[in-house]
Amino acid sequence: MATVAVPKVHKNFINGEWVEAKTGRAFEDRNPAHPAELIGIFPASSQEDVDEAVDAAQEAFKKWRLVPAPRRAEILYRVAETLVKRKEELARDMTREMGKPLSEARGDIQEAIDMTYYMAGEGRRLFGQTVPSELPNKFAMSVREPLGVVGMITPWNFPMAIPSWKMMPALVCGNTLVIKPAEDTPLCTHNLVQILTEAGLPTGAVNVVNGMGPEAGAPVVSHPGVSAVSFTGSTETGRLVNQACASSFKPCHLEMGGKNIILVMDDANLDLAVEGAVWGGFGTTGQRCTAASRVAVHKKVYGEFLDRFTARVKALHVGDGLDPETEMGPLINETQLQTVMRYVQIGRDEGAKLVTGGHRYESGPLAEGWYHEPTIFSDVAPNMRIAQEEIFGPVVALIPFDTVEEALEIANGVTYGLSASVYTRNVNLAYRAMRDLEAGIVYVNAPTIGAEIQLPFGGKKATGNGHREAGTAAIDFYSEWKTLYIDYSDRLQRAQIDSADLG
Repeated sequence: MATVAVPKVHKNFINGEWVEAKTGRAFEDRNPAHPAELIGIFPASSQEDVDEAVDAAQEAFKKWRLVPAPRRAEILYRVAETLVKRKEELARDMTREMGKPLSEARGDIQEAIDMTYYMAGEGRRLFGQTVPSELPNKFAMSVREPLGVVGMITPWNFPMAIPSWKMMPALVCGNTLVIKPAEDTPLCTHNLVQILTEAGLPTGAVNVVNGMGPEAGAPVVSHPGVSAVSFTGSTETGRLVNQACASSFKPCHLEMGGKNIILVMDDANLDLAVEGAVWGGFGTTGQRCTAASRVAVHKKVYGEFLDRFTARVKALHVGDGLDPETEMGPLINETQLQTVMRYVQIGRDEGAKLVTGGHRYESGPLAEGWYHEPTIFSDVAPNMRIAQEEIFGPVVALIPFDTVEEALEIANGVTYGLSASVYTRNVNLAYRAMRDLEAGIVYVNAPTIGAEIQLPFGGKKATGNGHREAGTAAIDFYSEWKTLYIDYSDRLQRAQIDSADLG
């Protein structure tokens, strides 16, 4: 008789120890491909747990900020080395917990590896400025200082990459952390923090509080001992985070929704554009803030593109992400599945043409999981809700256009501004699109997904509040400037007053 594995009971990580939540309550973490499979049980935390975590982070900050940045970076380097060694097992955990195909999970881990190596390198930079003083015998420079305790709220769609985007630059700058991971994917954060601990991160520098947003996330954001907050999630929740931080003038980084577009011009390489639209629209089951949920196609090639795109999408292999043949996995949970189904009905009601898909899998081996068919709507008007609102699922709206001006108007005619793409062989048109598209990230002859960690990541309008993840832009958020003047003239010198006399 087969034995059933007992699910692992996990804990919060506070002040270097794995501890139970004060509430005594817990929640289940299940495999979206097979919801009957219980991945683990995690604590449902509250304000009291957050208080302990912030206290530990504040105490650790006193010492961590004084550790030379190159020494902090050496710890991150060891973390990256361990991530490389454990990449496959970490990826399999991620696929079981989040549902994305194993190849994508490996990419998620690789992004964490890349970010960790990159920020380890920043430990020997963290550049300031030295500038000439306007007065003689006076030295002027600026240096970066850490903020203190940073609160982090992370999403489930990139459950190791996004925590690494936030944690690694914050740590190398000398901050300490309290992170509340998404309740759908807490195991990935658990694994990352375990590796940080093994690498020698001091006690209390990183603290993990698991739980739901209102009970565990909101107290992190509003805690007076938290000096700054970094949030990735929906625009609606981001607005609440922003409001909670505003009353105390707390720095706040928001990375929120997107309604991204691929523009296919009449001179585009259609084979390349189709592959880009498939990957952009259905990679991670459309559950990316950068997903290409809109594809606007020039009317001269609209019919041909639609035929090729439809054939490719109908051929997608949908299934368990651990199956090497799988190209698209399940949605994260039943709630998200119901959201996608609701938007499909909205599209039908609005008069868009359902070309393929449109249903959850209700029979066969996929019926037990949270699977939805890859779905295409054609002849979509730009003002339809399915072309305006973020669906976060495998639904792509095709929109025809006549002119470049119309294409740009369609692209910019949404509340979001994260990522956009244009397929064209016309260099003049490509540069015009790069200039005029209202997006924080623009691709030419590539889909709307695929950002690299060495450049800023983020968007405009309702997508963000001006800050950026990744690259040196992340360092800008997780540190603040201190300007230093050293006068060695041995006399009083008055800037702007005495300097005028020197002329």
